[in-house]
This record gives sequence, structure tokens and C-alpha cells, in this order.
Amino acid sequence: MKAVLFDLDGTLHDRNATLLRWLGGHTRRFDLPAAYAARFLELDDFGYRPKSEVMPLLVREFGLAHTAQTLLDDFSDHAFSRPVLMPHAHAVLTGLRGRGVLLGIVTNGWEVPQRQTLAGLDLTRRVDDVVISRAVGLSKPDPAIYRLALSRLGVTAADSWFVGDSPRNDVSGPQAAGLRAAFLPTGHALAGERPDVKLADLRDVLELE
Repeated sequence: MKAVLFDLDGTLHDRNATLLRWLGGHTRRFDLPAAYAARFLELDDFGYRPKSEVMPLLVREFGLAHTAQTLLDDFSDHAFSRPVLMPHAHAVLTGLRGRGVLLGIVTNGWEVPQRQTLAGLDLTRRVDDVVISRAVGLSKPDPAIYRLALSRLGVTAADSWFVGDSPRNDVSGPQAAGLRAAFLPTGHALAGERPDVKLADLRDVLELE
């Protein structure tokens, strides 16, 4: 194994814990109903549903006096200002680097908020490269984005693993590009996808070869 590529949200970034932290303040700031937080997480669908769709649904379902734009602005301003690291993430990255393994992050999303999250988690200096979909004009699960990440590290797919939580983006997509895929079950469940390895937590990455 010469390189490991990681997904960000749901893999190195405990996005669910980050959102729960934000929702605590969000619900207090706007005096929102007790059921609001759980419903937000359900509609958010691990980040795959645009918040421009989620907030109007919440306003209608709960009969809120606040506008959807007001709630959306609070999400944009505060949701990822204090991101939460996935357990064992730093130790795993340090362990891999100590063995001479090259490390990359491949994530979908907008460049500014993703870089804010990376900085808040102290991840940028711990990896060799970061590929953000909006910055490169490619998105997972397009095989081209994984090939780009591999080329920037100067390694081949056969010598590398991809680690992530999305069955489509982090299992099927990388495998289509020739990578081996290690699945971390923190998001959507597998639905016929066949990862090469299923992880209990990030520490299992240290056992990959």
C-alpha cells in the first residue's frame, strides 16, 4: 500500500456530531420546536439534500414564523464553524504517515466551506493533497476525480485504497477507477455495493495492506 485516499464528511469529519452541536445553538437562537433538530437531520440526508430545499420544508412542517432564508443564513454562518473530528482520525493519519504512506482527501462540496472544515479539524497539514470537487470541476463518483487524486500523489490505483462512508461515492466510484474500497458505515447503508473491506472504525485502516 503506497497511498490512502479519504473522504471527508462522515469519514474524517464527524459531520453528524458537528450538526448536532450547531443545532443546539440554532434551536435556542430561534426558539424552535423540540422535534426540529431530528427532522432537520432526517431531511438533510447526510448532506445529500440541499439546505435550500430543507429549510422551506421545515418552515412549512412546523409552521415557523422565521423565513427559510433566515434559517439558511444561520446554517451557512455557523453550522461548520466548530467541526468535530471523527474518533481516531489524527492517530490513524499519523500512523500511516509514519509508515511512509501518502495521504489524500477527495471530497465533494464547495471549496471555501470544505477548506474551513479541513482547517477547523487540523487536517490540511496532516495529508499530502486535497481534491475538492468544486475546485477541480469533477465530482464523485466520476472515476476521473479519483484518477486525478492518484496522479497528483504520483501513485497507481493498484497500490492505493479509498476510505469513505458513501456506498456510491466511496465504494462503487473508487472501484470503477481501480481502487480498493474500505467502507466506514457512518452514513447510508450498503445497497448491493461490495466494498473490499468493511471497517468497524478508522483504526481498522491501519490493518490495510
